[in-house]
Amino acid sequence: MSKENFVKGAAILSVAGLLVKILGAVYRIPLTNLIGTEGIGYYQPAYNIYNLLLVVSLSGFPTAIAKMVSEKRALQNYEGAYQVYKVSRWGLFLIGLVSSVVVLVFARSLVTFLGFPGSYYSMIALVPALFAVPLLSAYRGFFQGSQNMMPIALSQIIEQVFRVSVGLYLAYSLVGRGLEEAAAGATFGASAGGLAALVLIYVMFFLSRKSIKEEIKLSSNNKQEPVWNVVKGLLYIAVPITIGASIAPLMGMIDSYIVSNRLGAIGYTSLEIVDMYGELSGTAQTLINFPQVFSTAVAMSLVPVITETFTRKQYEKLNDTANAGVKISMIIGLPCGIGLFMLAEPIIALLYPSIGPAKHASSGALLEIMAISVIFLTLVQSFTAILQSVNKQFHPVKNLAVGLVVKVVFSYILIGMPSINIRGAAISTTISYLVVALLNWWDINRSTKIKISLIKVSARPLLSAAAMAAAVSISFRILRSVLGSQNLATLGSIGAAVVVYVVFLFLTGAITKEDLELIPKGEKLRRFVRK
Repeated sequence: MSKENFVKGAAILSVAGLLVKILGAVYRIPLTNLIGTEGIGYYQPAYNIYNLLLVVSLSGFPTAIAKMVSEKRALQNYEGAYQVYKVSRWGLFLIGLVSSVVVLVFARSLVTFLGFPGSYYSMIALVPALFAVPLLSAYRGFFQGSQNMMPIALSQIIEQVFRVSVGLYLAYSLVGRGLEEAAAGATFGASAGGLAALVLIYVMFFLSRKSIKEEIKLSSNNKQEPVWNVVKGLLYIAVPITIGASIAPLMGMIDSYIVSNRLGAIGYTSLEIVDMYGELSGTAQTLINFPQVFSTAVAMSLVPVITETFTRKQYEKLNDTANAGVKISMIIGLPCGIGLFMLAEPIIALLYPSIGPAKHASSGALLEIMAISVIFLTLVQSFTAILQSVNKQFHPVKNLAVGLVVKVVFSYILIGMPSINIRGAAISTTISYLVVALLNWWDINRSTKIKISLIKVSARPLLSAAAMAAAVSISFRILRSVLGSQNLATLGSIGAAVVVYVVFLFLTGAITKEDLELIPKGEKLRRFVRK
């Protein structure tokens, strides 16, 4: 059942994540067209600080809760699993309260230090989200550990719906007052979304309490621990994960700081710096985030499943599930990275018509570089989830710290070169994720009972992606010549890429009968593969 639950959980979160990312695209694309790359340059630095502060509640503790709940449920200690949730809920309440107060008091100092004082209003607008989202993550962690992904998926969707609708409405209403105010209105959407999602997931939890109590009543293995033991268990798992997870948003903050200082050192004005940083974070980075919806779903679903098989010492199943997760990550990451690389400028032109041809070219150049990082990032996420699930939490922390050093060094050197400038931030990000992925892979094979052959899991997806790349190149040139429209040619070649890639996944055997057997009611597809 564990493999089936893994695929079902990943599927539920992938569908929800796809909807969330579509809504996010609906949000960021017209938002960028509305307030321009300069406005995004005010919007993003505040979000970088916000993301770093939320790392505690959105990475370490939900994973720790999910892991401890999954472990106790595997032993049919349902009362202990419920105790983990109760203790973590109060801890995350305090974290949310402290972080929101700190930002409220020190908002101006934080954004000024980064070199973007115009982001002050955006930072203030995120204070309610800093209080609500930690509580929200306590419920998500409990449901994830119970392998019940539906409440998580629904809360993600409602959070994004409110974020998009409220953020766009306020940005449109305030743009007449100035870009700083409009950016703040857009960021307040995150606060509205967090509060709405918290209300929804609490209602779902309340409605499920009867079945939770019934599980506790029927189990003969219930056992509660001293509260301090639960706290120590949570901290033991959460702290290294939090440190590791904080490195990614820390990279964002470092990017904004280094971009501001190094571009200034080679002669760019403050307005030009804000505009260029808006191109990096508002166009290229937005599109790079899209594939992560699927890879994040895979990583989230791996944690409880691998934890369960590891706890029960089912090592053959553990190895099979881990390799399946990595292969799915490659099936996701390869076509996304290669497709974005090949159609970088046409996609930018399609989605951001208002920023003009010059920025289509410069943003496209950034996207070409960052597209390659998608492949490495999907691997980092899966490898990290595997290491966390087998009690190797400190390995991803160490490796991400190395990646951060690589990022800082390359960013500082490359951004300061006038011929490279802002592109140095994109290059350093790609290099750092490559380094982290390789280090995580090395640690899995060296320090665990899991053995992952990158050649075995990537060869057939890579061949399918190569066929897709050829289809993109040929179809784009033909369609642009025949239709006389770059936008239509872009859409047509994307459609051709999807069809060719899926067909070659089956033809090359990248998707096998065994993979499909993990999917409930997949008999029709299995018969197709047998043929």
